Amino acid sequence: MLRISTEQSFGFWLGSTAAIHGWALAETGQAQESLTQIRQGIADCRAIGQELEVSHFLSLLAEAHGTANQQEEGLNLLTEALTLVERTGERFWEAELHRVYGELSLRLAEPAIRGRPVLVSAEESFQKAIEIARRQSAKSLELRATTSLSRLLRKQGQNDEARRRLAEIYGWFSEGFDTADLKDAKVLLEELAT
Repeated sequence: MLRISTEQSFGFWLGSTAAIHGWALAETGQAQESLTQIRQGIADCRAIGQELEVSHFLSLLAEAHGTANQQEEGLNLLTEALTLVERTGERFWEAELHRVYGELSLRLAEPAIRGRPVLVSAEESFQKAIEIARRQSAKSLELRATTSLSRLLRKQGQNDEARRRLAEIYGWFSEGFDTADLKDAKVLLEELAT
């Protein structure tokens, strides 16, 4: 699609496809290439005045920065994305923006001993992500946010609460158990049971 969008000058699809391609590069461990590609995709979107999905792409870029151990840049991008969500009203990825914000906040504090404010902030981000996902009936995003929250609760010694919350959302699913998110949740549930 990237090749066809370039050849045919499909401006709308060019930026979107470049950003998604950049995310795929990040998933395969090509951090620097992914940052360049996602940035180019966002620039292409903005060059034609496209705002649709830009908050989503900023989230992908933030995650790529997190993978490249550049959490502060990722958090700045998420703040920009949340501002864009408020301005445009495009909320389909809003829950994930909050979840990723919590994850990057925790990673930023990882080298040091995590202080209570960081833990509270991350927990609030995860709770907000869960609340938004529930309101939108976005079960996959709710699962991701609950998995993140359950990991944090486990680190705080709250295994029973973590297991209860995760088991509730995991139990909603009746298919798709070979997807990464459900596999991840299942592994965590098994760890919490021991």
